[in-house]
This record gives sequence, C-alpha cells and structure tokens, in this order.
Amino acid sequence: MCGIAGIFDARGLSEVNRAALQRMNDAQLHRGPDEGSLHIEPGLGLGHRRLSIIDIASGQQPLFNEDGSVVVVFNGEIYNYRQLMPELQALGHVFRTRSDTEVIVHAWESWGVDCVKRFRGMFAFALWDRNRQSLFMARDRLGVKPLYYAFLDGGTLLFGSELKSLLAHGGMRRVVDPLALEEYFALGYVAEPRSIFKQAHKLSPGHSLCLRRGQPAPQPVPYWDLRFTLDNPISQADAQLELVHRLRESVRLRMVAEVPLGAFLSGGVDSSAVVALMADLSDGPVNTCSIGFDDPAFDESAFAQSVADRYRTRHRLESVHSDDFDLIDTLARLYDEPFADSSAIPTYRVCQLARKHVTVALSGDGGDESFGGYRRYRLHLMEDRMRSMLPRAVRQPLFGLLGRLYPKADWAPRVLRAKTSFEGMARSPVEAYFHSVSILRGPMRQALFSQRMQSELSGYSAQQVFDRHAASAGTQDPLALIQYLDIKTYLVGDINTKVDRASMAHSLEVREPLMDHELVEWLATLPSSSKVRGQEGKHLFKKAMEPHLPRDVLYRPKMGFAVPLARWFRGPLRQRVRDAVLGDRLLASGWFDPGYLRRLVDTHQSGARDYSAPLWTLLMFEAFLRCVVDGTADTDPPTPLRGVTC
Repeated sequence: MCGIAGIFDARGLSEVNRAALQRMNDAQLHRGPDEGSLHIEPGLGLGHRRLSIIDIASGQQPLFNEDGSVVVVFNGEIYNYRQLMPELQALGHVFRTRSDTEVIVHAWESWGVDCVKRFRGMFAFALWDRNRQSLFMARDRLGVKPLYYAFLDGGTLLFGSELKSLLAHGGMRRVVDPLALEEYFALGYVAEPRSIFKQAHKLSPGHSLCLRRGQPAPQPVPYWDLRFTLDNPISQADAQLELVHRLRESVRLRMVAEVPLGAFLSGGVDSSAVVALMADLSDGPVNTCSIGFDDPAFDESAFAQSVADRYRTRHRLESVHSDDFDLIDTLARLYDEPFADSSAIPTYRVCQLARKHVTVALSGDGGDESFGGYRRYRLHLMEDRMRSMLPRAVRQPLFGLLGRLYPKADWAPRVLRAKTSFEGMARSPVEAYFHSVSILRGPMRQALFSQRMQSELSGYSAQQVFDRHAASAGTQDPLALIQYLDIKTYLVGDINTKVDRASMAHSLEVREPLMDHELVEWLATLPSSSKVRGQEGKHLFKKAMEPHLPRDVLYRPKMGFAVPLARWFRGPLRQRVRDAVLGDRLLASGWFDPGYLRRLVDTHQSGARDYSAPLWTLLMFEAFLRCVVDGTADTDPPTPLRGVTC
C-alpha cells in the first residue's frame, strides 16, 4: 500500500518543478513512511511513497522495465501476480524483483491498455511509456484505491492518491464546485467522478485514462462493469458450498504478506466470516482487533469476543469513550473533501489500534452490497411491491398528496412514521431509493441553500448521479438495481473512502476479501431471492456460514459502527454545533440560508426533531472550509464561488 503522485506536461517537454513534485509526494508521507522516491525526465515527474508489504528488499518504486522505457508508480496489491509472472516470462519478459508492481510494467508491454483486465486486486497506478509517449492511469474495478487528477490551465496534468497531494503542488485553484456541494449535502460525500474542487476529478472505478503527449486529453474509458444476470441455475445447497469455496480463495489471496497480518473483528457477520476463514487457512492464531464502546447501545464487543474465543485468535480490544468527538478537524484534513459519515470516528480508532500490532488487516467491507444486507433493501422491496400494485398515473398524485399532508413524526413509533413511505410510493424506484438514502432530502436542500447557490446549481440535482448509473445497470430487478446503485455510489464514495483514508492515516493496509471482483461477479449471477428472503438479508451468506459461526452472530440485528450524534449535539457538542453552523464561516460563504441554519439547530437542540445527521453534515463542511479551503498548502488564495467569499 502506497501513495503515488505525478506531474505530466501533456503538450510538450517543459521542465518539471522538482520542489513541487517533492511537496506532492511528501503530502502523502502517511501512505508510505518506509521509502520515498522521485523520477523526473523532460515533461514528466513521478513520485512514490512506499509502505513495504511484498518484496520488501527489491520492490522499490518508481519501477522500470528491462530497458527503462516503461516506468510505473502503483498503489495497492495485484493478488494474482504469482499466476501472471510465468505467463509473462513465457512471453520473454525478465523479472528483476518478486513484486507485484513489476507485473504491471510487463503486462503493459504485452497487453497494452487491456492489461488491467488481467489484474485481480485493488489498485491505482500511473504508467509512463516513453516509446509510445503515453501516460496510462487505471483504477481497480470496485474503487478500493483512490486516484485524483486535475488539468491545470496550461495543459499540465497533476495526479495523486489523495487530493492533498494535488493541493500541495501550488497550481490548482481551490474553487468549490457547486454541483459537488449538492451531491455532498444529499449523499454525505462527493460522488465519482466529481471532486469538491472544480479543477480536480476522481478516476472512476473500473476506468482507465490514456494520454498521449501532444494529443487532446481523452475522456476516461470503462474497462469493467458489473452485470446482474440473476440466471445461475445452481441449487441452494451447491451455492452455499460454492460460496464458501470462493470466499476461502479470496481470503487466501489476501493473506500474502511479508509483514504482520491480522483482521478487523466487529462481531458482525461479514468480519466474523473473514476471521473464521483466515483461521482455517492459518498455521497460527489470527491477530484480531475490535473497538468497544462504553455505551451498551453501540457496543458489539461481546459478539466479537465470542468469535475470537471460538477460533482462539490473538484478540485485542480497546474501549472508546462514547464522547470521542475530538477528531472533527483531524478528519476534515484527512479526507480533503467534506465527508459526513460519522462512523469515520470509530473506523479511525480501530485502524489506530490495529496498526499497533499489524501492518495489514483484512476487513469485511463490501458484504452488505453484494449479499443484500442493508435493512433499507428490505424496506425498498416492500415499497416496490406496493408500487407495482398501482399504475404511476394513479400512484404519483395520490401518494404525493399524502406525503405532503402527513406530518413528519420522528418521535412516533415506527409504524406511525408514514410520511417517508407515502413519499416513496409516489416516486419511481430509482427516485425512491435516492430519496431514502439522502441525508438532506430534496425539500431540505432547497431550504438550506441560498438563492445564489440555487442559481449556481441551475436545476442540477444529485438525483442525476443515480439516474446515470441506473441507465447503465442493465437490470430492472428491484434488489439488483439498488445493489448496483450502491456498488457505484455508496460503496465507493463512502465505505471505501472512509476505510482508505482512516487506514492510511496510520500507515495500515486494509484488504477486502468480500470485494474480490470475481466473487462479486459470481454473486451477481444468483437470483435475488437467495440474498433477501422475507425479512432476512444475506440469506445465502448466513446459511453458508452456519457451520462456521455462532447463530447469535449470524442472526442478530445489524448494529453498524454508530456514534451518538443526537445526544452529542444536545449535550457536550451543543455550543460547538451552534458556533460552527451559525458562525461566520458558513454564513460568509453565501451558500446557505441563515434562517434555515438556525431552525435546524434550534429545533434539534429543543428536542422537537432529530436533525443530527444534517447538523453533522454541516459541522464537517464547516471544518472542511476552515481546514482545507482556507489552508495554506498552495500559493494561490482561496477563490470564491462567483464572487462569493469562501
């Protein structure tokens, strides 16, 4: 696991500013504290920070082919590199190292842009081919590893593993993209390929970008997509056996390391399954790490302990105080973009704990999306069955009216909270799902944004992110469609972003066996009834793991990595919320309606409504403005949005 950075003159051979490249590389020291190197030639500069995992002795980067004409900087792991090496050697390539990095340069020489289709792993890399005068960049299929890039006004390309690397160059303007703001306040993150700044972009998962010097910059090209065929005729019993076989293979591939290895163990189904299979594959005890909370409503440590006891792992538990809210500014600097998933706090802490004992940790991330584990999936399917009973011409006006008239009753028993259900019934399936996952729903965002901000949006809605992906989903199956949407949006923009930044902040590599693309592809062939059955999510997964895990781990209600925001904002963070949300920094931006900001704070703190999620989203955005937009990493002053002071 590493950090990469680079400068490329796409038009000519201008001299690369070595000091700027060094700043870009040093900005990512946390991603690779073991070694740091630069390569500079006319019109090109590559930087690399190394966290040594595989081939510690000879896997340094930038890494070259035999004659030095091809060079790569790489972040991630190619898990099938040992299978690709003999194939490439048979084609005449000579390996000087035992690293997976060298597979990339030789694969490029033999297979060109199609080399990425041969890689099984998590990766983001940039490769320069001097003979072809081409810079080739690619990102793994599920977006586990990040890659940002920006074209400066003069045609120079900057790229890096984190946005802070691009900012450190000094030539990229900090102009906030209003469309990114709309996405952030809807989703809690800025969705690919957009970034918070107008000039920067994220390379989307499963995409590559090939630039040839002297030619116009092309658009990124997809090399992979997920297809939910749902047509696998396999029996339930055989599917369970096949699933365990595939899971074991995925875990085995991710246990290759020359450094201490372990796993996160939350006590949930996903991480417990990974630990169980690791134990089967290990000669000695598995290192496991868990975070416990002093508030029983958020603590899963007893379930993690039961799995640790069953497999006799070397288990470490660290308790975190439920008022662990001192990380707000730290997280704002860490994520570079506004990021509103409050579970980033315990994720940061569990990575901090794990790094005390291991350098590589396996996680259970990605299981909910592929196996059908989220509670919202079951609610969506119930709504969809009801929607199908009435034509939209009847359903939309009827339930639209009920949704507008029915009061929002956060205080009431769940059965009486019908407003959201009525609103969902009036929409299309994609609109309803977007509405259900939005932090601030459409009417709230309209009330939140100032008239000037709404003018900047020119009618743009984050709903268009979901519409764009839905058009490519290739399925109308109710469950498969929203799984596809989550894999393209929430998994990448939230889960993977959260884990990558939190882990790399502590120089910890996290590997995700449940995001193996071959496993995900196979699961997409299975019928949706094997994933969600009645009110039970992850049906096949749980049945397959029954011989391996306790029933109270498999079939207990899902908890998640939650923090008590509502209580914080009425108690220990009461004044901080008021100072941030009603303070000068947000108001000076000109993007928000001051009266609505005050209404959110006052209504929540009075106990009348729970606005903790919108308030956390605003709190993290205010921290982003102070820590990133107002930062001094570049030489240009922050540029306001069309004259609005940032």
